[in-house]
Amino acid sequence: MENFFSILGGMGTMATESFVRLINHRITARKDQDYLNYVLFNHATVPDRTAFILDNQKADPRINLLDDIRQQNLLQPNFIVLTCNTAHYFYEELQAATEIPLLHMPREAAKALQMKQPNGGKVAILATEGTMYAGVYQKELTDLGFEVMKPDKQLQEKVNHLIYKDVKENDYINSALYLEILSDVFDHLGCHEVILGCTELSLVQEMTADVPYSVTDAQSILADRTIERALADRSSL
Repeated sequence: MENFFSILGGMGTMATESFVRLINHRITARKDQDYLNYVLFNHATVPDRTAFILDNQKADPRINLLDDIRQQNLLQPNFIVLTCNTAHYFYEELQAATEIPLLHMPREAAKALQMKQPNGGKVAILATEGTMYAGVYQKELTDLGFEVMKPDKQLQEKVNHLIYKDVKENDYINSALYLEILSDVFDHLGCHEVILGCTELSLVQEMTADVPYSVTDAQSILADRTIERALADRSSL
């Protein structure tokens, strides 16, 4: 196969399925050949990223991720899409292991938010504890002039429950809890915008009808950038 990209996913699998569904459904296709060429690495057994970031005595996910990069070097895709937000903690090390461009989801989301809110403002990040500790979104947003709100312990516990207990453990889209979390962010904390920095949250956003808040979904932004780049590569032939 020529002129394709690769998706490094499986962290988690249902969130990766959501990403693939987005790119497939957003393509204007009238025949099979109109869809994008891609290879999916659904590496479900990569050790938990947050567990390692918070305690580096835990299993190291970089071993698996770097091996995935090695295998993709053999395939030579045009670019690589990393669909796990927390894994962007290792972005520089992964990019250094390949000459193939690796899209940066937090950076793309921050740039999209800047276009949406050019005057800055107070932004909340909803993500795993690992992503919050790693600061991958905080840096991108503060560099663009945004005031970043990190969830307090009570709010983070709600986010953790939604990500791990509901989505990952039980494949349950808990829209009621999701809307409660957004109400905490907007109605009680006075934020102007929220970034979903976890693909499980992106899945809940996708499956929740009539969300009455301004949400920047990093996975959705990544899907758009993936489509744009893949179509540009195709048109350059």
